[in-house]
Amino acid sequence: MARVTAADQSLTGEQVAAAVDAVAGHPAVLRSLAAALDGTQAGEVLASGAPPAAGRLVTELISRGSTMFTPPACATCGRAGRPLTRSGDAGVCSRCRNRELATACARCGVVKPVAGRTAGEPLCERCRRRERGQRRCGTCGKTAPIAIRGRGGTTDVCANCYRLPEAICTVCGRRRECNFAGTRPVCVTCSPRSTAACAYCGKDRPPTARWPEGPVCDTCYTTALRRRGRCGTCGEQRRLVSPPGPGADTCADCAGLLVTHACALCGVEDKLFEQGRCARCSLRQRAAALTGGTSGASTELSAIAEAIAAARNPYTALNWLRTGAAAAILADMAAGRIALTHQALDEHPQQRSADYLRHMLTAGGALPARDEALARIERWSSDALGAINPTADRQLARSYLTWRILRQLRRRSENSPSPRTPAGHARHQVHAVIAFLTWLRQNNLTLASCRQADVETWLATSPSAYDVRHFLTWAAERKHCQKLNIPGPQHRAGAATSPGQRWELISRLLHDDALDLTDRVAGSLLLLFGQHLSRTAVMTTSQIIKRDDAVLVRFGRHEIPVPDSLGRILTELIRTGRTHTGTGSPVTSPWLFPGGIPGQPITAARLGQRLRAIGIRALPGRRAALIDLAAQLPAAVLADTLHLSPGTAVRWMHQAGADWNRYAADIARARDHQP
Repeated sequence: MARVTAADQSLTGEQVAAAVDAVAGHPAVLRSLAAALDGTQAGEVLASGAPPAAGRLVTELISRGSTMFTPPACATCGRAGRPLTRSGDAGVCSRCRNRELATACARCGVVKPVAGRTAGEPLCERCRRRERGQRRCGTCGKTAPIAIRGRGGTTDVCANCYRLPEAICTVCGRRRECNFAGTRPVCVTCSPRSTAACAYCGKDRPPTARWPEGPVCDTCYTTALRRRGRCGTCGEQRRLVSPPGPGADTCADCAGLLVTHACALCGVEDKLFEQGRCARCSLRQRAAALTGGTSGASTELSAIAEAIAAARNPYTALNWLRTGAAAAILADMAAGRIALTHQALDEHPQQRSADYLRHMLTAGGALPARDEALARIERWSSDALGAINPTADRQLARSYLTWRILRQLRRRSENSPSPRTPAGHARHQVHAVIAFLTWLRQNNLTLASCRQADVETWLATSPSAYDVRHFLTWAAERKHCQKLNIPGPQHRAGAATSPGQRWELISRLLHDDALDLTDRVAGSLLLLFGQHLSRTAVMTTSQIIKRDDAVLVRFGRHEIPVPDSLGRILTELIRTGRTHTGTGSPVTSPWLFPGGIPGQPITAARLGQRLRAIGIRALPGRRAALIDLAAQLPAAVLADTLHLSPGTAVRWMHQAGADWNRYAADIARARDHQP
């Protein structure tokens, strides 16, 4: 009583005695208070609020009007209202005290708070749960910690299979798994979380961690763990932790601190993903386990595991392994439940996921390459022709499809170096033939009895009706009908980007570092050289040549020097590659613009979408570029340089209004001309 009265002179002796009586309701509490206040530093003990009995006494004194003390709060995290433990000269909450006493777990080796001990060895909470009593789960059949014990004939449910009861959340109104706070169900997303001012950004957010500098939000927590710098003591590139806060300039070893958040496999200091491993090491182990690499059972899939492990963003690849349907198919292949063949993938019910996996396996060499567009239209056409009645029309359409359309597509696939065979127009033709034969039957006509007037009536039904032109030509050649005339497509000159706008866009592409390199390079090739997006999309890195200090690009047979600014971004794009590629893509790609499908380039449609997003329209921009070039170059030079056909180059020259009839004579008379 005397020590408390001496420390708090704002209250009378009777008020202090009443406060002590209210707190010390048990002799053990009174003994704890006496032991804590036994000394000359009673005021400091009460100010720290530790041990818990002293904290309760301070709270009682404040409630009786004391002005000498403030409500006890943790010296580390700053939270009040919690029992405090003495740590040095301050009081800390149990959570912060456990972190102060953290040590390496005897099982996983990660430095964590001690949750229990086995034979005197410290265990973290994760390992303690793993080693405590477990039983067989009635849902998944695995032996694991039980969350719900079976009663009344029900089975046990492990912690992994347990799900919260579903209800309508009273906050968001959606049916979700909810916690029942009283009678008001609240889903996990809407459940309130305590917030605190982040020690780094200052925003009031739920803290992910509480460090010596204070509470840290999730964004700043991740940023701080991944922040690297040169240590001011040892000079190595390490994670800087001392002094606490954004101004840290010393690594943990030089500061004499424990190295936390270090991967147990590679040792890198980063945000750990699972079992003391970083995301990259976790991805490598999961990919090897999925493809059978850990047991050496599947050597054919080892390259696939390496490609998955080399993903630019390991978290994206980890999500794909966990939730991707293609990853499940890959696991079935590695286990032998599905054959490693194109036919097995063709027959799989999840066709899109099977096609993605097919590209991954082809790029990794586990499956032989094949023309997917051609194989897809072959499967599609057999289903489409099955809906044609009567049989005679079906046989006629099948003959046309087999001997004209598919034959042309196969020949193009064999002779063209392009990774994709364009099959969109072929589909339109098949659709038009099916619709035309159906229209003939509905009008009591046959192909043999069809006349030119009937064709004119058919052409008036829709613009796509003109797609039967090649079919009628093929049918007339084989005497299935008389010769019928359908006009071919008309070439119309569309709008072109104005010269001023074109050069403004070119200047932005060449000098604006805020734009993505893919957009800058593709847009520059479009506006400077008039390259069609279908050709730009399939360009390879071998078409970019660096000779001495110059950068050249090859569209056809000749190499063209490019401006220095374009040469720099071309070189940078080849060096860094695209920022986003599909999971399982090869580490090195021959394509200048790798796509989201493993081993495949970006599509022209996607490239056009990206350019439209920054204000560049492909057709007007290409017209403006080719008109400008055709006004400066002869048709022959334009065709050889840009890989155009002579007829196309001549048409562009006419649109530009250029006259190069005397070009050859002028060159021959030039004294300095070098043949």
